Amino acid sequence: MPLSTERSPGPSRAPSAPRVATVALTALAPASWGTTYAVTTELLPPGQPLFAGLMRALPAGLLALAITRVLPRGDWWWKSAVLGALNIGALFPLLFLAAERLPGGVAATLGATQPLLVAGLSIVVLRDRPTAWQWAWGVIGVLGVGLVVLGPQARLDAVGVLAVLGGTAGMAGGIVLTKRWGRPAGAGPLTLAGWQLTAGGLLLLPLTLLAEGAPHGIDGGAVAGYLWLGSMGGLISFALWFRGIGKLPVGASAPLVLLSPLVATVAGIALGESLNLPQSLGFVLALAALLAAQLSPPRPRRRRAAGPRRGGPTPQDHVREELTQGERTR
Repeated sequence: MPLSTERSPGPSRAPSAPRVATVALTALAPASWGTTYAVTTELLPPGQPLFAGLMRALPAGLLALAITRVLPRGDWWWKSAVLGALNIGALFPLLFLAAERLPGGVAATLGATQPLLVAGLSIVVLRDRPTAWQWAWGVIGVLGVGLVVLGPQARLDAVGVLAVLGGTAGMAGGIVLTKRWGRPAGAGPLTLAGWQLTAGGLLLLPLTLLAEGAPHGIDGGAVAGYLWLGSMGGLISFALWFRGIGKLPVGASAPLVLLSPLVATVAGIALGESLNLPQSLGFVLALAALLAAQLSPPRPRRRRAAGPRRGGPTPQDHVREELTQGERTR
């Protein structure tokens, strides 16, 4: 009588406890970045995107170097410069510029395309072809964020749109290259964050001095804003982010950036705002996309019949026969 085995598709495989902890710590980074728009518009001097990026990067980077006392070696000098330019030097001023020229909803929706950009770059750089599961949930995440934060008052500014797309694409490239290059021996996440924050800050320093200079007046609110962005929004968050990128698959870490607009939305609710039905649906979709990226897609059902085959016995048949004979001789 032919034997048949059937493998059921089963649910998506849940991540292990250590991976859940890693995801939770990594998620603190984009969650803190969700406060950037509010801090920029409410506390920082207007018209100073380069200075804001400089204050967020260079002091935090120098502090990290003083704590770790580890400098790059060999090819990590130029690798740190490249990653610092993508993740810090280009990202920070472009995001601050976008925050000044675009409504938060437009900037957040455009930034939510980052997982799709990471998936596309992974094909070229990592030779990693994303699955249909990753593409589908990436699109759902963008749609969800759009439903949450876009409203009828949304307006488009060409400079602002180019700024947020440029910053998003730069960080997507930084994520992929960080995954490809990893970390050198003896360099922890704080060390890697310090290298990149310093490199990005040094890139911004001459540009800031030539194009903007320092603001005419920095009040207590601006000082508090710079301290927050440089500490939790800079050094701490990027150390957690680089740690997570090193441990998580790129398809799982990139969608965590969806937390930024979601955290901004939750903050608005805490201040008295409310969500209508489409916004509530979008919030659920974005959160589902974020969580689905942490799961392995269900495997398709496969049915295999093991019976008489044409062409004589297979090697598996010989092994099965030998095992049966061995049992009989015992």
